[in-house]
Amino acid sequence: MIEELLVALAGAAAATAVYAGAAARVVKQYERGVVFRFGRLRDDVRSPGFTMIVPVVDRLHKVNMQIVTMPVPAQEGITRDNVTVRVDAVVYFKVVDAADALVRVEDYKFAVSQMAQTSLRSIIGKSDLDDLLSNREKLNQGLELMLDSPAMGWGVAIDRVEIKDVSLPETMKRSMARQAEADRERRARVINADAELQASKKLAEAAGVMSAQPAALQLRLLQTVMAVSAEKNSTLVLPIPVELLRFLERAAPAPGQAETEPGSPPAPLGEAYLRSRAAAVDAIDDLTGSSVEPTLREDGV
Repeated sequence: MIEELLVALAGAAAATAVYAGAAARVVKQYERGVVFRFGRLRDDVRSPGFTMIVPVVDRLHKVNMQIVTMPVPAQEGITRDNVTVRVDAVVYFKVVDAADALVRVEDYKFAVSQMAQTSLRSIIGKSDLDDLLSNREKLNQGLELMLDSPAMGWGVAIDRVEIKDVSLPETMKRSMARQAEADRERRARVINADAELQASKKLAEAAGVMSAQPAALQLRLLQTVMAVSAEKNSTLVLPIPVELLRFLERAAPAPGQAETEPGSPPAPLGEAYLRSRAAAVDAIDDLTGSSVEPTLREDGV
């Protein structure tokens, strides 16, 4: 009798262990458990942790609640301004209702992928090339709205949509490069012309000041000569100011004076003329150095 009782207890314990092993389930933190009993959806969605189901009767399906990163294959289309482009994108989404993700759609990942490709083609056809290249944030928001509307009925929420790359034909790339180069050249010419205008205004102001003070022009000339001579050039062309020539003409003897007889020694030059000539030679020596020997005729030229 005792042996039969022990055998019965051992059999019950074994059956309990087998039942517990068949009924015990573990749901991870990032998952939710959806139970179907005889094919009918149970209302209670199992939370993360240890849970029990009825063996043979219940079926537990685990749904991943993490954010899924899905690349959208490159789609080729024609923009609104008739340019052929290839655009690829990436979609970030997650399941917010595990029961709807299993019941309302056969494969929610495949459904989101196909919807993303269709929406991307639609966005390409509605947008201009400039919008695809420079206004992507607005296009990303439009894609997100187009995907989020049907996805909510599947228990899926679109977290973010990003356009990754826009591929253009080689002819279009060359045309855009020429356009950019022409625009840069235009801006360079405008800047150069503006600089010339400002410089001409300053030169006009300087000319007005120098016209009131003629000595300023001579000082500017001497400064230019000094700047050129500082470069240690082998040849230096020195223009003689007209005022200096006039000064020498005034210091020269008058034409009405008596001419010397042939064979007689030349008349001595005036003292003022000699002093003016010596001053001119000294001034030229100070500017050009001893390497340049200016030649002055007796008439002061």
